[in-house]
Formats: sequence, structure tokens, C-alpha cells
Amino acid sequence: MRDYLAEIVEKKRDIVEAARQQLPLAELKKQVKMGSFAMSMKFQEKPWNLIAECKLQSPAKGRFKHNYTVAQLARLYEENGASMLSVHTDPHFLGKNEDLVEVRELVDIPILRKDFIIDEYQIYEARMLGADAVLLIARILEPDQLKQYLYTAWKLGMDALIEVHDQRDMEIALSTPARFIGINNRNLQLFKTTIDNTLALLPYADRKRTLISESGIHTMEEVRLLHDAGLDGILVGEGLSTAEDVERQTREFALM
Repeated sequence: MRDYLAEIVEKKRDIVEAARQQLPLAELKKQVKMGSFAMSMKFQEKPWNLIAECKLQSPAKGRFKHNYTVAQLARLYEENGASMLSVHTDPHFLGKNEDLVEVRELVDIPILRKDFIIDEYQIYEARMLGADAVLLIARILEPDQLKQYLYTAWKLGMDALIEVHDQRDMEIALSTPARFIGINNRNLQLFKTTIDNTLALLPYADRKRTLISESGIHTMEEVRLLHDAGLDGILVGEGLSTAEDVERQTREFALM
């Protein structure tokens, strides 16, 4: 059975090493300016928040059948009520570092760097590129490493969204002081999705944390179900960018 996650992580090691060779960590740190915990500040403004992902492709489905660019999606999402943007910098999703830099120049709302972070170098790099938060996937990090990377993000004035997929991941995430926990509805090996995963893991979550359901969200019925179940927000990519009316779908998912 093909393991997409393992393939991505293996290639990511080479990508990080190439970046380190081009710009050593010591030099990278000199280019980093402190963040202002923009995600935390934004999420205090209202009880429900939409993180809209500027997504062009998925590893399982390939290139989506829409003609938007990352920049166009970013503008549409901000104009229609998204609290925050998620920008891919991983090539498996047709992402690149330059996309994050471009979006940072276009919008005022916070930006999450969506990538497979396996090295502290990528957290400093994220801040240099203009990210306000990073995604930390519990499945691909050791527990001590996850906690260390969370503290590194905080040291840079950034927030971190810790992504979990099952009960074990949740236990690991809850062993850290992380404020934001994202429940991934995607099977990380098969890349199939169902929001039932969020609902199944909620009993094991700490409701004092900010809980976000990620992926596989396509309809208002699903959004309302998650809202009524007590989630604090959703992260949606394909369900927005491939919608027939992206602007209206964004406004509805943001519960405007």
C-alpha cells in the first residue's frame, strides 16, 4: 500500500538540506524578525474562524480543475471573511516559498505556512518568509521534538497549529502546552477524508484548547455539524477553491 506521507517526508529531508546549504541557519536567523502572535490575536476576535487554504493540488487527486492562482485565492478569501490563510510551500501541493512571500504582500490577515516540518530550520525559514504560524504534524515528529518546535515558534512570535489524526496523536499534542490543535480528517497514508474523524476524536480533546477541523469539508451541512459540535474553526482548501462560487462558499463557511 502506497504511503504518501512517508514519501513526502523522505523527499522533504533533501529539500531542507538543499536550503540549508544555500542559506545556513546562522545566516537565516539574522534575517528573521519577531512576529506578533497574529493568529492568537485574530482568533480572539470571534468564536468561529475559517482558515482558507490557497490550494492548487493534492497528492491523491492531482491538479484541481480551477484556474485560480495562489494570489487570486488569497485575495478572494480575505475579501470574503476568512480569518486566516493557509499557504502551501510544499511542491507536492504545487507550493513554493515564493507563494508565501507574495501572499504576505497582498493581505493583512495572518498566514499559516502549510508544510511538512521535520527540522527547526523550517520554522525560522517560515518566519523569514512572512508566516505568522506553522503547522506541526504530530505523526511525523517525536514528542520531545514536537514540544521543542512549538517553543521555537513561540520564541519567534509565531503560533503553531499541532495537527493530529488519531487518539495517540491527540495524547501527544495534549502533552504540550499548545493552544491550537487541528484534527486532520485525512488518512495520512491513503489521503482519503471524512469529517467523522473529527467527531470521533472530540471526546479525547481538551475543550479549553482551540480546536480546528482540517480537510474534507465541502458542504454547509458539514460546517454546521462541526460548528454545533463545538469546534472553534475549520481549515478548508479543496472545498473552497473548487467551489462553483468561491466567494459565496467562503462567506458561508466563515459563517458571515
